[in-house]
Amino acid sequence: MKLNAAAEMIPITDPGFADIHPFAPVDQTTGYRQLIDSLEQRLLDLTGFDAISMQPNAGSQGELTGLLVIRAYHTAHHHAHRDVCLIPGSAHGTNPASATMAGLRVVVVNCDDQGNIDVEDLRHKAEIHRDKLAAMMVTYPSTHGVFEQSITSICHIIHEHGGQVYLDGANFNAMIGLCRPAAVGADVMHLNLHKTFAIPHGGGGPGMGPIATRHHLAPFLPNHPVVPNVGGEHPIGAVAAAPFGSPMILPISWMYIHMMGDAGLCRATQLAILNANYIAHRLDPHFPVLYRGRNGPVAHECIIDLRPITKATNITVDDVAKRLIDFGFHAPTMSWPVAGTMMIEPTESESKAELDRFADAMIAIRAEINAIESGRSDPADNPLINAPHTAEELTADNWTHPYSRQTAAYPNPAVRANKYWPPVSRVDHAHGDRNLICTCPPIDAHQTQSNV
Repeated sequence: MKLNAAAEMIPITDPGFADIHPFAPVDQTTGYRQLIDSLEQRLLDLTGFDAISMQPNAGSQGELTGLLVIRAYHTAHHHAHRDVCLIPGSAHGTNPASATMAGLRVVVVNCDDQGNIDVEDLRHKAEIHRDKLAAMMVTYPSTHGVFEQSITSICHIIHEHGGQVYLDGANFNAMIGLCRPAAVGADVMHLNLHKTFAIPHGGGGPGMGPIATRHHLAPFLPNHPVVPNVGGEHPIGAVAAAPFGSPMILPISWMYIHMMGDAGLCRATQLAILNANYIAHRLDPHFPVLYRGRNGPVAHECIIDLRPITKATNITVDDVAKRLIDFGFHAPTMSWPVAGTMMIEPTESESKAELDRFADAMIAIRAEINAIESGRSDPADNPLINAPHTAEELTADNWTHPYSRQTAAYPNPAVRANKYWPPVSRVDHAHGDRNLICTCPPIDAHQTQSNV
């Protein structure tokens, strides 16, 4: 999660931005349109593309919109039969979902042992489907946390076989100021303004997933039935209720980009990559990093592999995540894109002190796992299995665990200085989300009290 600075957030409280109706007359929204136009131009400068639509409300909606634009392009060139979309095995789950919703048939491309797209498998499948190939969806840097060094060759193969390249912009935070997606060969991409460009996106907040395209796809960008002069000459139609998605939050990204400037945006990218590599360097001796680039570094995130630990001790990624709560941390992404692993993306917002605090916590947890492996800690009753430890449990009269209350509550000195007390311990993970469970209270539980 990026830092959401107060200076970026304050403008959205201004009624001039917050209270504009999406269908307000054009002559009453001149300043608003100026801000949107300015933001569009900056995004085009950063990506290298020629045209943009601010209409999609989320990254997933941007994916669907980009694929619909590609389909419209093929149809306009009498290639409506092109309906195959190649997607690497490392892709976000929304990629195949978006392709299916766009009426495309998904063909999965393999990845090699280093997490890169298997170029020979890609070439083989592009050749098999060359008469029906519509697109390839590729994330760059990949979800495995590496820069695909063959990205330009990958784009060339797709173009050579008649397809278009959709670049998933979820990881654009590792590219800004260093390279432009259009330059590597992509034809269209979405941008997560609610991630890369500082709009808060926790708890289901409003998102923005605009798509940027090369010139040949611009005529098919979505329009709007109420507001004129939105979209291309041969638009696919509206993909959201409002012409510019969720425009009241656009001042956040506008402020972020203009306050950072070109040098600041590039510096943020460099720090995001540096922070991820620092975490990878500190944790690799304790939790091996699963994927690396050809020369050793990772991109903006790293995946640490807990599967050997689970095999040896039955301590799972869930146990590590729960123990992190005792150290005052919300766990990073778990079991995705690889089950039994943890994906860490510190962004540029974390200081070295905070990175060290996290790394120290993970190393301390590894020491607790070592104690289980060596037999010094009970495999069925230990700080990881029982984590997180609540204040109620720690202050109870009875303490039945073989380790001390201090070990449970204050596993390292940093925690003592700023302790977070979890309100509840473990419940049932996702069981209740995946299973309908009837509590079946007695009928008198529904009875209201009467004064009669």
